[in-house]
This record gives sequence, structure tokens and C-alpha cells, in this order.
Amino acid sequence: MIPYVTDTPDITIPANLLPADGRFGCGPSKVRPEAVAALAAESGRYLGTSHRQKTVKSVVGSLREGLAHLFSLPEEYEVALGNGGTTCFWDAATFGLIERKSQHLTFGEFSSKFATAAADAPHLDDPEIIAADVGTHPTAVVSEDVDLYALTHNETSTGVMMPITRPEGAAAPADGGGLVAVDATSGAGGLRVDPAQFDAYYFAPQKCFGSDGGLWAALLSPAAQDRIGAIAATKRWVPSSLDLTIALDNSKLDQTYNTPALATVFLFDHQVRWFNENGGLDFSTGRCDRSAETLYTWADNSDFATPFVTREQDRSHVVGTIDFDESVSAATVAAVLRANGIVDTEPYRKLGRNQLRIAMFPAIDPEDIASLCACINYVVGAIAS
Repeated sequence: MIPYVTDTPDITIPANLLPADGRFGCGPSKVRPEAVAALAAESGRYLGTSHRQKTVKSVVGSLREGLAHLFSLPEEYEVALGNGGTTCFWDAATFGLIERKSQHLTFGEFSSKFATAAADAPHLDDPEIIAADVGTHPTAVVSEDVDLYALTHNETSTGVMMPITRPEGAAAPADGGGLVAVDATSGAGGLRVDPAQFDAYYFAPQKCFGSDGGLWAALLSPAAQDRIGAIAATKRWVPSSLDLTIALDNSKLDQTYNTPALATVFLFDHQVRWFNENGGLDFSTGRCDRSAETLYTWADNSDFATPFVTREQDRSHVVGTIDFDESVSAATVAAVLRANGIVDTEPYRKLGRNQLRIAMFPAIDPEDIASLCACINYVVGAIAS
């Protein structure tokens, strides 16, 4: 486990080195001040009003339309929303997307959670689990018994991203092949993806979309919608709050089944509109690309830091994990950064490595990533002197 720092060195980073915004957390992530100001300006007519009325439904409708545009969804795809975040969507998927047996690629803390949910579901067969060491990712393998392949676009705990493609040789869902369901919680909006390669691309808004948690969004292909309907027709028991049929029906009415956090919906929509008004997914992913190039180039050239993920193509462009030489305590560096207003650079504790974990979500200015690297260099030098 990462040691807890009880005595933070008294180091003041020069003001000219500090980033304009010191938030680098991997979730909840930086919320843009412009979005907060916009919410404040609309709060008198929006917050505290009914989510069944036009004022809120128009924002939900804007969000759904904006996501469809951002991801270039084919017309027959649907954007569904529900309360509870990705954790609740995993449970909903065990009821409403997996018919009998799923296959899961696990390569970190979060990619394993859906596999656990499927394994614990008494009405499903034991899932196939293909695991890889942390810092790498596995590859799906076509199986005739599998009706859903569970992939993860970005493993938040380790900083590994993987390309999203249907398993090689798999039949299309319309021809009896399994659905492809992608956990994109920390990748959606920051990594490129082709809608033809997935049937359910689901995520929450507290990372790339600069909002708060507690909501899930899912981009659903016709095959996924058909699966939801087919399972519902079997009269499988499903709690109403996890029923994807109910979620989908309500989403088509620009609402959620139960009351959402209105501020979360507003901030989510504001971020999506910011993306689309500036060039869409090319804009948002381009910001992440620039941040990643800065971070990994710095680490490659450092004499005390190294990218944790060995294969360059697997290094995430939204969550960077940087190992430190054993002579430098990453926990101490993170503590000094925090004391100087640069927060949430600590590693994922269960990974137990001497490293920093740094978010590079679209709201984070690539210039601030460059400033962060300069600050780390300063702190390490000050500690050593």
C-alpha cells in the first residue's frame, strides 16, 4: 500500500510555475468555471423545478441530442439515461442486457467489477473472464456460448486504454453474435470510438464530461435495444430502478424514471455543448492527446519518473500513471503538491505503487499539464536539496 505522509515538507512552489487550475483528479474531475457560472445564472428558473416539465426536459433533450451528435450515432441508435452511475448500470445490465452468459476483459479494479456483478447474478451462467496483468489489457475471444462481450475503454485505476473493436471473427448480433458492451466511464469524450464497434457504450459524467456523479448514460444500438425488449418479454424479474426497458422508455420522453440531480444534468449538457461547438469529438480528444504527449514525453525524459504502462499504444490519454524511482517518494511529492493547491495526483491506493495518477480529461488545459510537470520537477529537486 502507498504510505501515508504524516510530515509534509515545507516547500513553496514559485507562483510562476503553478498551473492556472490545480485540479487533476480522476473523478470527480475538474468542473469548468464557465459551466458553474452558467448553472448559477439559470438556477432561479431551473434548480428546484420539476423534472417532468419542459424546463428540465429541454435540458435532458439537449443532452441526448448532443451526445448523439458528439459520437456520430446512426439514426437508429438511442441515448438512454438513468440514475445511479456506472455501478448501477452494471447491475442493470445483468438483468437487461446479458441473456445468459457474458465474457469480461479484466485488467484493473474497475474492469473487474462488472465481471463480479455477472458472476454474482443467480439467474446467469458463470461468465468467462479473460484477465491481464495491470499495465496491460487482454483481448476478447469469440465464444459460441457468449451473448455479451464486456470491454473497458479505459481502466481508470491503471491508466491503460484499449481500442474498441468487435471480437475478431464474431458474428454480428443480428446474425446471432454477442453484443459488445463497453464501460467508457473514464474514456467517453476523451478517446475516439466508432459506434459500429459497440452495442452499448455506457459512462458517467464525473470524468470527461466535467459534471458530478450519480447518473449513467448509455448509447444503445438497435441490437441492444432488441435485446432489452427480448429479455423483458421473458418476464425476468427486474427491480424497476434497474429496468432498462423503463429507462429507455423514459429517455425517449427526455426524462429519467426517478428524479435526477438537476445540477448534474445541466453541467453534463453544458460540457457536451462545449465539445460540439468547438469541433466535437476531434476537439475534446485532441485536448487529451496534447496533454498525454506532454505528460509522457516529460516522464520518458525524466531521470526519476517513468510511464507505468510499457506499451506506448496502451498508455491512456485521459488517465496518466507515472512510476517514480524508489529514491523519490511519490506520496511525499503528492502531499507537497496538495499543500500548494495542486490536488488529487495521488495514485490508486489498491494498486500499491510508488506513482502519481494524473487526469488529462478535456476540461483540463494541456498547458496546465505542462505546468504540473514543471512543478513536480521543482518539488523533487527541493526535496533532494
